[in-house]
Amino acid sequence: MSRLIRSICPFLCILLLSVTLHARPRARELGIQIGFFPPGPNNAITDVEGVLVGHVTLNWGSGKLVVGQGPVRTGVTAIRPHGDDIFDNLVFAAAVALNGNGAMTNMEWINERGLLEVPIILTNTLSVGTAYDGVVAYMLKKDLRRVPLPVVAECWDGELNDIAGRHVKEEHVIQAIEKARGGPVPEGSVGAGTGMRMAGFKAGIGTASRILPEANGGYTVGVLVNANIGPRYQLIFDGVSVLQELQSPSPPSSSTRDGSIIVVIATDAPLIPIQLRRLCKRAAMGISRVGAVSHAGSGDFAIAFSTAQRISTSSQLAPSAQGRRKGVDTVETVRDGYITPLFRAVIEATEEAVINSLCVADTIVGRDDRVKPGIPHDRLVEILKRHGRIK
Repeated sequence: MSRLIRSICPFLCILLLSVTLHARPRARELGIQIGFFPPGPNNAITDVEGVLVGHVTLNWGSGKLVVGQGPVRTGVTAIRPHGDDIFDNLVFAAAVALNGNGAMTNMEWINERGLLEVPIILTNTLSVGTAYDGVVAYMLKKDLRRVPLPVVAECWDGELNDIAGRHVKEEHVIQAIEKARGGPVPEGSVGAGTGMRMAGFKAGIGTASRILPEANGGYTVGVLVNANIGPRYQLIFDGVSVLQELQSPSPPSSSTRDGSIIVVIATDAPLIPIQLRRLCKRAAMGISRVGAVSHAGSGDFAIAFSTAQRISTSSQLAPSAQGRRKGVDTVETVRDGYITPLFRAVIEATEEAVINSLCVADTIVGRDDRVKPGIPHDRLVEILKRHGRIK
């Protein structure tokens, strides 16, 4: 019976998420307005047309840790750059390690080739191999003639989760990919963010977007983060240091681990890989605006892709209808002098995505009855009002 319950648990979690999406308010619903550029309609990475996000959440058990039996607080998040098979319709991409004590698989191939050919998978540290196998299984299920190299990025959730139990299975990865959707994105303790924390509070998945003015191209930039960073001494909301006041009178517990963050950046601006690499670097500035730094022991990675142009693997060798040489693709790109607004959009969206991950995540009790409280909205709002950040 317990095995049956565990097998259907991911499906139940997905159903519950569809009913209780954003049960706790996001930053803007609390009156926190980050940055200069306006957000898109969903204020999510899915505001970049075609981008899809799917979660499978594994959340069961309580009490003392028994390796292999729980408690389980983990999951999988999948990001698909567009609704079609990316294996046949590649997009330009780049990836950067802001601090490399972690893993994002096949970064070298992405940066060597400048293309993304698989969904991006987020999960916990000890499930990278299983997630990798899950992507391969998904591709073989589709009877592909070739199997591209999967991209899997991880954060450690062992403070709350039976991480050594390796509860993420191949089928969870396949489910996350297949259930990826556009529109509003569940945040907080969902998918890969289920066991994540930040500054002693519960965190996890967060997302945000920015729309550039027409004078700057009218492009959309979307960011999704898995926030597990641990700035134990600092936490900044909209320029205000709030951690010391939030910790009084009962400070939350702090992990001894440095933590990590994964930043996924999507845009419809026509950018080539070297420009997308520059967007990745700006993610670090957004992270720093919430008071975090890349500690010596943190694994902080950013990956960016552009949906503006697709490189079709089936037509790469076909003669061009415009008379170009066989095997030659023609692409557009934003001129270097016009890219700065995109940098700003990435910084703003990264900052707000991290803050959303904190605002939406609710209190959770994990292994050995460890508690990670949700950030207290009433006290947070009071602090920001006092500093003039909320009217």
